[in-house]
Amino acid sequence: MTELLGLYPEELREWLQARGEAAFRAKQLFGWLHRGVPFAEMSNLPLKLRELLPKEAVDCPVQVIRERTSRLDGTKKLLFSLRDGNCVEGVLMRYQYGITLCISTQVGCRMGCRFCASTLSGCIRGLSAAEMLGEVLAANGVLDGEQVHNIVLMGSGEPFDNYDNVVRFLRLAGHPEGLNISPRRISLSTCGLVPQILRFSGEGIPLTMSLSLHAPNDEIRRQIMPIAAKYTIRETLDACREYLRVSGRRIVLEYALIDGVNAGIEHARELAGLLRGLQCHVNVIPLNSVPERNLRGVNEQQVSAFLAELKRCRISATRRREMGDDIEGACGQLRRKYMEETEL
Repeated sequence: MTELLGLYPEELREWLQARGEAAFRAKQLFGWLHRGVPFAEMSNLPLKLRELLPKEAVDCPVQVIRERTSRLDGTKKLLFSLRDGNCVEGVLMRYQYGITLCISTQVGCRMGCRFCASTLSGCIRGLSAAEMLGEVLAANGVLDGEQVHNIVLMGSGEPFDNYDNVVRFLRLAGHPEGLNISPRRISLSTCGLVPQILRFSGEGIPLTMSLSLHAPNDEIRRQIMPIAAKYTIRETLDACREYLRVSGRRIVLEYALIDGVNAGIEHARELAGLLRGLQCHVNVIPLNSVPERNLRGVNEQQVSAFLAELKRCRISATRRREMGDDIEGACGQLRRKYMEETEL
């Protein structure tokens, strides 16, 4: 079965023509698909085509099977089911500038970052571009007429470990006859796959690049992020500088504060020295404790002191707003709980 949602308009045209349909139907079908309309309700398509489509193709390959809404801030945690029985998570967050959806790019993750629950069971597979688009459409379906305005690729998985599908998703998401979401309203978070960052610099997609840094030096980074054994911080930041040079977009650095590991004033001072001269912003994140890895978060005093030292050193930094704390908002938690329940 062909996932039509993941086809570019010209590919959709070829698919239809191979089945004896007129080329102009591709534009109609593309528009319906990207609005999340089922085949049977595509009213301007001939009945014969509407009957053919479900026999040979899939419209939206994703469904919401579990939804939790935060009593604190209205954040929605969504569990999406995929056609093969796997599931991934998404998070809908409401800001003053619009609704943001955090999507997953893989079922699980193989990067092995010690502070992340998504990687505990490894990576099963990458998501297709159609499945990533399906997450957006399925999320739109629970918004009662509202739409997702911004997308962050920061859920389960390493986007650059699923490079081709992610790039296809980004191009389709920005298509003017589809969701029409500008790259400037999309953020992509990577743990630092240097060759892929450099390759992406040539794609001409000026989104916001977020680097999961989480350490001021290679020694600490190797303790918590296996990717650091392959690429040094210097190599990784140099790749980010190249993306900044080409795209003109400043780099966002994610820094999760882990008690007793990277959260001291001396770490903030070392981080400031590392970033001096780089056009960037640091998102300081109090860690959601990961009991499976014996990692603990920090208290409010530690967060404030770390931020104050960065600002004293003239580094742009803010505390990332915490949302969905009461609904297992951290990446991988809801999926893991669901898997445990279904195995009982």
